[in-house]
Amino acid sequence: MFEKSKLKKEIKKAQSNIEALEKKRTRSQAALVEAILTQKTPDDSDVEYFNRFTELIESERNRMHNLMKELENI
Repeated sequence: MFEKSKLKKEIKKAQSNIEALEKKRTRSQAALVEAILTQKTPDDSDVEYFNRFTELIESERNRMHNLMKELENI
């Protein structure tokens, strides 16, 4: 029983982390869209920022999915 509640807490924490990372990624995403729309080359720092946060989001999602599978197996 304790393990289930611990996993649920970790899943909730992972969801919160994903939301926070997505908010941080939004600024660079907007800059990239603007560059595309104005047919300019996007700033390298915006591209790097976007890619880095995308990696972190994917990593956290994978962790959350693993926790959810673990919870289902209990």
